[in-house]
Amino acid sequence: MSSPAEFYNSLPPISKAYGTLCLVTTTLATLKLLPIYYIALIYEQVFFRLQVWRLLTNFIFLGPFSINFGIRLLMILRYGVQLENGPFNRRTADFLWMMIFGSSTLLLLAAIPFFESYFLGVSLVFMLLYVWSREFPNANINIYGLVQLKAFYLPWAMLALDVIFGSPIAPDLCGILAGHLYYFLTVLHPLAGGRNILQTPMWLRKMVAKYKIGAPVNTQAQPAGNTGGVFRGRSYRVGG
Repeated sequence: MSSPAEFYNSLPPISKAYGTLCLVTTTLATLKLLPIYYIALIYEQVFFRLQVWRLLTNFIFLGPFSINFGIRLLMILRYGVQLENGPFNRRTADFLWMMIFGSSTLLLLAAIPFFESYFLGVSLVFMLLYVWSREFPNANINIYGLVQLKAFYLPWAMLALDVIFGSPIAPDLCGILAGHLYYFLTVLHPLAGGRNILQTPMWLRKMVAKYKIGAPVNTQAQPAGNTGGVFRGRSYRVGG
């Protein structure tokens, strides 16, 4: 059995950095060393007082220490890590681009009154969950030891649980929308014969390579998988 330090060091870079930032932010907020008002997404402060850091900092607060916080952090450690070690293995720039695209989409959705939120971290984690469910659709998931279902249905099961427990569903829906838009543009649309219009920009690839973030890029072509049926993961990924 590996030690906690060994487990932490074994995590892929983007998921590790995001999970760490979320944990540190909640710790600082709990100790009252960081007033969460100054990291919340308040568009009036962004546009009229140029507090542009709010566009980033709102993603690293998952709420106070609680069962819900623990679940969201575990979702990063499981689904984010499995994505980064699986479909995005040796494709750190592509994974980071997915996070950037998802964050940008969520910022736009948050401007809609129904989806308005001061913190979009939960939505970003839910986006990771949705993309994972599409990449590993046939994985068997056991929910609280009561219900077993395919991973393809997991985001909707989690959404249903939030409804049952009285939690807001807007953050979950935002994450599903952002995740589906990303998956459609990068996988489903190219598979249908369209062009991948969401390729990872070269400047991001160069930055990741320059700072040696993650494993070196795998230049070998990825084999095509099963292209039939709704319950399939990616068959191939073009460009981005």
